[in-house]
Amino acid sequence: MPLWAQLEADLRSRIEAGEFDESFPTDLELTEAYEVSRHTVREAVRNLNKTGLLKRERGRGTVLNRAEFEQSLGTLYSLFQSVESTGVEQTNQVKRLEVVSDIEAASHLGVDEKTELVLLERLRLAAGLPLAIDRAWLPLKIAEPLSSVNWERTALYDELSNCGAPVPNQGWERLTPVVPSETDCGLLGLGVGDAAFFLERLGQRDGQPLEWRTTIIRGDRYRFVTDWSTGGRSELRPRAI
Repeated sequence: MPLWAQLEADLRSRIEAGEFDESFPTDLELTEAYEVSRHTVREAVRNLNKTGLLKRERGRGTVLNRAEFEQSLGTLYSLFQSVESTGVEQTNQVKRLEVVSDIEAASHLGVDEKTELVLLERLRLAAGLPLAIDRAWLPLKIAEPLSSVNWERTALYDELSNCGAPVPNQGWERLTPVVPSETDCGLLGLGVGDAAFFLERLGQRDGQPLEWRTTIIRGDRYRFVTDWSTGGRSELRPRAI
């Protein structure tokens, strides 16, 4: 491993052990402590920034990146509820709410590629600050009543239930690190090149696909955690596209 990667691995281990909970060393302090060059330190710290463990703040230097919100995986959850359960207000800005055709969404939903779908695109905010960009595609016959909803402070599944439409009770999710597009970075308030989570979700009702959703979530404000034990795997799995 190159020297900077060895340093990154050691710093990562010390971060996870809680050594830097009070403060993170400056580049100069790391250079002196490890007896390496400033370039080696900067490369290691840069990669820890890219993976979301650290961030640079004006006037404070490098600090640990502490996510504001945490969500357990393996259960059906609502981003709206996971934010509001912490006492923080979650609001939405609707960017698109229209009838479209989408080949990828149609494929996941198991319908013809020309099938009319409702696309709901929202900028999700927590405490007034950007948290996620959420895009959901649903069959028109299910989601048509959603056009009259006031989306400022509500959740998609709540509104589906309110209009008598079926609500997902199972499905799968896939979580991937991603560098958002320049447009999405602008909406989320991220710098170009900053990483985020890319979440794909297929929501089903008793095996029937109802919703295809993609969400880009700021990694510095949100994190995921999962419980595990030895045993079998779930039968619900994303299929190859």
